Amino acid sequence: MKAVTIAALARAGGVGVETVRYYQRRGLMPVPNGMAGIRRYGPDELRRLRFIRSAQAAGFTLEQIAELLSLHATNGRKRASALARDRIAALDEKIAALKKARNALTKLAHACERGTSGPCPILLAFEN
Repeated sequence: MKAVTIAALARAGGVGVETVRYYQRRGLMPVPNGMAGIRRYGPDELRRLRFIRSAQAAGFTLEQIAELLSLHATNGRKRASALARDRIAALDEKIAALKKARNALTKLAHACERGTSGPCPILLAFEN
């Protein structure tokens, strides 16, 4: 990848220009020096941008992503692993809660389908 503008970097990373600027303000992305006011970005910045987006998709906060980025520079494998394990535990809790909600809604949908008169159990359940 040749050096590109912020717009091309954002497009390649699947985000908007304002997102890249936001990451720069938060210290997650570098602000390169530019000639004549035009800043250029290379493959390292694109890799970093994609890392940030992937880490966000995994549920890491921007603060945690900043820490992961700093750990990468210092080879902080133990701390990075701990952050990942904490995130896995949070995801497991969320999955359990979603499964519980799905099961409850499935039961309500079946009860609604079987009924022939009166209000639907789904509507009654959500009135509380």
